[in-house]
This record gives sequence, structure tokens and C-alpha cells, in this order.
Amino acid sequence: MGEFRPVPDVLAYLAGSWRVRRSVRDRASGGEGRFEGVTVFGAMAEDGLPHGGLLHQESGTFVWLGVPRPAERTLRFLPGPVAGTADVRFADGRPFHDLDLRTGRHIADHPCSADLYRGEFTVREAHHWRTVWRVAGPAKDLLLTTDYARLG
Repeated sequence: MGEFRPVPDVLAYLAGSWRVRRSVRDRASGGEGRFEGVTVFGAMAEDGLPHGGLLHQESGTFVWLGVPRPAERTLRFLPGPVAGTADVRFADGRPFHDLDLRTGRHIADHPCSADLYRGEFTVREAHHWRTVWRVAGPAKDLLLTTDYARLG
């Protein structure tokens, strides 16, 4: 299972709705959790004008140590500096990471205080992709694995 599926235009590929299943493991404490929900990548418009990017809106239920609670997040996927790539930003516009799936696989880093988030993004099938974030540093030691499957 070592082959990746190239994605020539990441924004075109992501547009639409995806079922999300995420496992979260705290490697320091042994705590485990999971998230299940939906992510919608919809056209982004500012001031009523098309922007060319996608608004990532994720919502569902996060269960940590057996306790369920509603969870949501919003990200902005903007056209990247190279055709077919994306510049991913938090909802408030702060930079998060770049995303280039033209080979079907991408590694991105995001420093957060003294911790480092390292994400691996892979596409193996037309309607399925995965992210694996490893978070390491003095404050966190986490492994987050997310599978996305296209809805409809």
C-alpha cells in the first residue's frame, strides 16, 4: 500500500462534503479520544465576491476519556503560491500550513509555542484521504489520525 494518488488541484479535489473520523492519542498520559462528524469545503466569498478559496467547516462529536461533547472548527484553504496547491490558515487568518498533494503525499510543519505539529497528508483513493499529525514538545505529545471519505 505504498502508492499515492496524485491530486493536480487540491482545492478542486477537496470541494464538497466529507465524513470525518479522527482518533486522538495522548502518548504521554495514555488518554484516548475520537471525533466523528462532517467537514464541508465550501466556496469562500468575502464582501460578496468570490475569493477562489474554500472555507473548511468541521462539526461533530468529540469523545475524550468516554465523555462526548460537540466540537467544531473552521479553516481557510486559499490558493497556494504554485498552481494546484493551498495555503491553509486558521479562521482568523493566521498561517497554519501549506498543502501540496500533486504527488498524493505532503508533509507540513506548524510550530505552536514550543511544540511542533508535523502533518502527513496522503491520498490513496479518489474519494478518501488521510492526515496524521504528530505533536511533540514540552507541552504536548499527541498522535491525531483523521480519515476523510467523500459524501454523496
